[in-house]
Amino acid sequence: MNVSTSVWLLTVAGLCVLVAADFFIGRKPHEVSLREAGIWTGVWVALACLFGAGLTVWGGGGPGGEFFAGYLTEKSLSVDNLFVFVLIMAKFAVPPRYQQRVLMIGVLVALVLRAAFIAAGAAIISAFSWVFYLFGAFLIWTAWKLVQDARKGGHEQEEYQENRLLKSVERRFGVADRYHGTRLWVEENGRRVMTPMLVVMLAIGFTDILFALDSIPAIYGLTQDPYIVFTANAFALMGLRQLYFLIGGLLKRLVHLSYGLSVILGFIGVKLLLHALHESGVPVPEIGIAFSLGFIVLVLAVTTATSLWATGRQERA
Repeated sequence: MNVSTSVWLLTVAGLCVLVAADFFIGRKPHEVSLREAGIWTGVWVALACLFGAGLTVWGGGGPGGEFFAGYLTEKSLSVDNLFVFVLIMAKFAVPPRYQQRVLMIGVLVALVLRAAFIAAGAAIISAFSWVFYLFGAFLIWTAWKLVQDARKGGHEQEEYQENRLLKSVERRFGVADRYHGTRLWVEENGRRVMTPMLVVMLAIGFTDILFALDSIPAIYGLTQDPYIVFTANAFALMGLRQLYFLIGGLLKRLVHLSYGLSVILGFIGVKLLLHALHESGVPVPEIGIAFSLGFIVLVLAVTTATSLWATGRQERA
């Protein structure tokens, strides 16, 4: 799909307006209720659907289907990210009234980082067509690793472990011993140091880099259009904060989510390998976007249903 520079600028400007509005509405620290989270989750999903519908009218069924397939994939992978966000909040003992601010800035950092990943991915794909083999193999390996982690109780780890990058930042700038409201920097003993609030935001942003390593190749397996890749990621991430509060208590009930995600990633990996073979002149069938969208919806529906059935049965027992 040929997207002009003006459309790109209008899209980015529109997203910035939405982010600014979201920040303005949630600027006052408070505990987010289920009602508030439910309303705003619905708003973000509705905005994504409206954008996808507009893309279908403007660009046709192909781009529209690619957007919805990419959006669903990124959204489902983002839900898996919430498990780690819960661990991060517990690790740093973030007060409930500040959690919405932490997630707002953390997700914004993640969106900027993903934009860089998307641009790099587009440049690599345009220069090296064989990269589809690497993406496909990596997704299949990631799918297998997800299954292995799920069997070991991957999300049942006791606490979040800080990575080396975050630890080096903490050593370089120092960290205050307590929260100072929503402030990110404070003076302590004549030295300017970070507050735990800033550390948590960086932890969420840095953690998303790891998640982007599988989510970006996954969506490039559904579409090679950078515009669709970017907008699908943006809409999937921008509603993540409200989703955290809405289904935070239900995350432990989604016991089969990792299995469902592994199936989706494995499917996209096979799709990428078939596409790479086709581009190399090998006469193999390619998987269409309509089938991909239907398959992703079916897997997510079955995964959710079996998860709720399994946990419900366990609770009754």
